[in-house]
Amino acid sequence: MPTVVDCPTCGKKVEWSEKNKYRPFCSERCKQIDLGAWAEEKYTIPGGAPTDPLDDPLDEGKQ
Repeated sequence: MPTVVDCPTCGKKVEWSEKNKYRPFCSERCKQIDLGAWAEEKYTIPGGAPTDPLDDPLDEGKQ
């Protein structure tokens, strides 16, 4: 039995197989909507700002 997942964008049931070039999305449209959300920074990883400047990975090499 093939694996079926929900499209992360619209929730439609999608077969997870090599035949679906957009997996885990159901279509190119849903894939582009998700990409746009990432580009607009709508998705975030919860957490606080680093309290120690040495813990900030974006500050590497600035010492």
